[in-house]
This record gives sequence, C-alpha cells and structure tokens, in this order.
Amino acid sequence: MRSTSELHAHLLPAARGPLSDAVITALSSGPEDRVELPEPDTTVDPFGHDVQLTLYICYELHYQGFSTVDDSWEWQPDLLRLRAQLERLFLAELRVRVDPGDDAVGEMDALAIEPKTGTGPSWHLLEQGTWAQMQEYFMHRSLYHLKEADPHAWAIPRLTGQAKASFVAVEFDEYGGGRGDRIHAQLFADLLDAADLDSTYLGYIDQVPAETLMLVNLMSLFGLHRALRGAAVGHLAATEITSSPGSKRLVQALVRLGAPAPCLQFYQEHVHADAVHELVLRTDVVGDLLTREPSLAADVVFGIRAFGFVEDRFAEHVMSAWSSGRTSLLR
Repeated sequence: MRSTSELHAHLLPAARGPLSDAVITALSSGPEDRVELPEPDTTVDPFGHDVQLTLYICYELHYQGFSTVDDSWEWQPDLLRLRAQLERLFLAELRVRVDPGDDAVGEMDALAIEPKTGTGPSWHLLEQGTWAQMQEYFMHRSLYHLKEADPHAWAIPRLTGQAKASFVAVEFDEYGGGRGDRIHAQLFADLLDAADLDSTYLGYIDQVPAETLMLVNLMSLFGLHRALRGAAVGHLAATEITSSPGSKRLVQALVRLGAPAPCLQFYQEHVHADAVHELVLRTDVVGDLLTREPSLAADVVFGIRAFGFVEDRFAEHVMSAWSSGRTSLLR
C-alpha cells in the first residue's frame, strides 16, 4: 500500500485556454510582487474548461500544491485577484441556474427519499455498466476522493457549538478515525491501485472534463469563504444524504463485475458510515447551525441545490458519452 502523502509528483496540468495558460505560465516561474494576468472578459463561460481549470489550479495551491510551484504563490495578490474575479462569475452563474429557497429541513427530507429507478452513472453501472466504464468513473471521482473531506474541513473554524463538534465528528470518520490506513483518501488510492489505475494525486487532471473539475471547485469555493459557510454545510449534508444509497448501488455493481476487494471496501465503508453521518448532519449540524444563525437557511438550501446541479451536469456528461459508445474522458 502506498500512502497518498508519498505521491508528490503533483505536476501542473495542460492549459485549456488563455486564462489557464497564463496562470500555468506564471506558476512555472518564481512568485513576484506583481504579475501580469489577463482580465476575464464578459464572453467567458464560467462553466467552461478554461475557467474551471484555472479555478482548480488556484484552489490547489491551498491543498497539496504542485511539486514544481513555489509555495509562496498561495497568497500572491494578482493571482488571488484573478481567482476572485472568476469566483464571482462562477457564483453568479450558479445563482442564476439554482432556484432559491429557505426550507432546509424540507430540502433534506426530499433528498432523503431514494428513487426506485434512476438514469445516472451509478444506476447504469449497477444494471449494465462494463468494467472499463467503472474504471472511467473511478478516474473522474479521483479528483475529489484523493482529497476527500479536505474541502469541507475549511468550514470547521467558521462553526460554533454543537454544529462544530458534530461536524468534526463526521470529518474524524472521513479521516479514518485516527488511523492513517483508514483515511478515505487512502482507501480510494488503494481502490485505484487494485483497479490497475494511477493512484497519484491529480493523476487524471488532464483527462477529466470541466464537469468533473466543477464538482470539486464548488466545494472549494464554499469552503474557502466564510460568507458561504452555510452553503458549505448544506453541500456536505447533501453529499452524506446521497452517498449511502449511491455507494450501495456501486457495491452491487462491483460484485456483479467481480471487482477486487479494495474497490468493494471503499464503497462498503461509505454505505455504513454515511448513513450515520446523514443523521448527525441533519440534526446536530444543520439543526444547531440554523438555531444559532437562522439567516443562513437560504445559504444551506443553496449549498444543497448547487450540489445537485453540478452532480446532474456531471451525470449528463457521462451518460451522454456512454450512451453513444464514447469515453467520458478527454482522450
């Protein structure tokens, strides 16, 4: 077993447009007090690959970074200014696409009703997916699962009281309950190794589309802004509520495909742990947060619905490719 902390060949990805090209070029040199970076114009697509990759690179500097990039870039003012401009565009477009609401309890209740049928990747893999498609799914999800729980952890210092204590309890499980070999990111690295895939952190960043990058960027956006702490909590609640049934379908699909044991182990862990996490988040995190700060109800709902929006875009991309006999990756 290789530890995810030992896999530090974190290379800058290939550019996907003028914004990401300018940022990658800048990061390839030493940080300066002033750096000339382009201004995003009004025609830029906030959901497009260039913007999403640029955001992902900027956010990654707050996580494990890149092996060829000076750590001082994390707080370089001009890079932060460009990131803020792109964040405003991304957030504004999300607010246009995601309907507002303020009934957080009703939203979680609705999300907890598991449909009997579905059309997303986990349903397809359950019933008829191939091993090659399952491997593709792993490659997409590696962008998050190899840093699992880290984006949500930014919310911890922004919470207080029972909400904070219970949020930490959920994260403690995500980080293996004190055991390094049980950290969920490590379990996913073990899954990738067992599936004959690359378990290097960021190993598939050049092969995934904007829809995959957006899944992680949304978490980073919410987590890195105190003003969006309600949305970060709502996002984690939605993640945990939907994780257990989705993981159960994937376990059944993996059994059908005769997958290696580490692949099963990762999703079996989520079937059981996330069912408990759902209850904790609904009552002790969201409930306590809104008792203390009822004005955040709309933000919690926004976080839940934004989670659904980006997951639906990802599912549509994958299923459109698979139904046409194509890969969902950028090969």
